[in-house]
Amino acid sequence: MRKLALQDGRYAPEAFQFLYESLDTAIQLAGRTDLQGKERHVTGQELVLGLRAHAREVFGPLAAPVWRSWGVHETMDWGRIVFLLVDAGLLNRQESDTIEDFREGFDFDAWFVREYRPSLPEDWKTPGGGQP
Repeated sequence: MRKLALQDGRYAPEAFQFLYESLDTAIQLAGRTDLQGKERHVTGQELVLGLRAHAREVFGPLAAPVWRSWGVHETMDWGRIVFLLVDAGLLNRQESDTIEDFREGFDFDAWFVREYRPSLPEDWKTPGGGQP
């Protein structure tokens, strides 16, 4: 995967790894965790939702700058990475999958920064022992 990323040169190897890590989140959000084989397949838009959710969990409001540092500036970039992996035989696709599945994206800054709301554990307490 790293070799493929370096050969292509548009995206950091970390973006390829992050995409793989996000597949589980996408499968879970699509409700296909208990399925096997081709039935676990997610669409481009379902993968985008998984990428977004995983990024928010891992990077919080820093997700947009992290993605940009990897060369990912729009959701179509994720589609380009997916199809690089498909062409290299590292991901499978269905006949109906196209790069256009990634066109309907979202504004990274709006989702990761302006819409970000931290989630604190319910048992979190302020230093004085009181509730927040």
